[in-house]
Amino acid sequence: MNTTPHALRHAPQRRQQDARGAAPRPTWWHACAGALLGLCIALLIWAPARWLAWGVAQASQGHVQWLNPRGTVWAGSAQMVLSGGSGSRDQQALPGRLHWTLAPHWTGLQLSWRADCCMDAPTQLNVQLGWNTLQVQADDHRSQWPAALLSGLGAPWNTLQAEGQLQWRSEALQLHWAQGRLQMKGLAELTVLDLSSRLSPLKPVGSYRIQLSGTPEGTPTPRLELSTQQGPLMLSGQGQWVGARLRFTGEASAQEGHEAALANLLNILGRRQGARSLLSLG
Repeated sequence: MNTTPHALRHAPQRRQQDARGAAPRPTWWHACAGALLGLCIALLIWAPARWLAWGVAQASQGHVQWLNPRGTVWAGSAQMVLSGGSGSRDQQALPGRLHWTLAPHWTGLQLSWRADCCMDAPTQLNVQLGWNTLQVQADDHRSQWPAALLSGLGAPWNTLQAEGQLQWRSEALQLHWAQGRLQMKGLAELTVLDLSSRLSPLKPVGSYRIQLSGTPEGTPTPRLELSTQQGPLMLSGQGQWVGARLRFTGEASAQEGHEAALANLLNILGRRQGARSLLSLG
């Protein structure tokens, strides 16, 4: 072969040009990366509902449990159980199932949920996330729940063995956290209808209303008020939610002629002072 010095000098340059012009060949690394990305997307979309149920149990320290979950994290159902916590034997299941859907968006997510036993229609929570801020806005909502569900939370509810109905109502409710500080707007109200307890032969002992109210512009100290609607057991009190703590003072007493029948219940509710029982939290 007749190879001139000029051709030998330009051969390495031609090989470099050919290498630069050739299309890169896919490698096994690219294939594995694509497969892994697809797997992650599939797991995210089809994440099983039991993952969310585990998260609820961890966040509530075992007080709220979602058993027999079905579906996915984004749309599923479970049986809700209230418990006294880890190792507690006190459990109370909500009749029927709890259904939910989660719809994430760029700044947060929207949660829609409904309980078979207690809600005529679903209600929604809109969660907005910001830099060191969190805002939760709830739809105006009404629902009714069995008071016996509280027995699952352990003491003192397992001793009271409450029966009756709990009516929940919220109006323009909005909670806003910024740098760890809470601001509340709107109203959250719980009405206890025809409450009875195994500690008293009187059935029912009364009906009561608990209101937690904010202000239109938002307040860091929502006001709590307890009042009696009717019944021989009279409850009253006021308080405020300050930071992460509830500060509340009130009293319980019996209508004239019912003192003996309500004595055991008054002893459990608070510290006795004569005919009254003093209530205190925080």
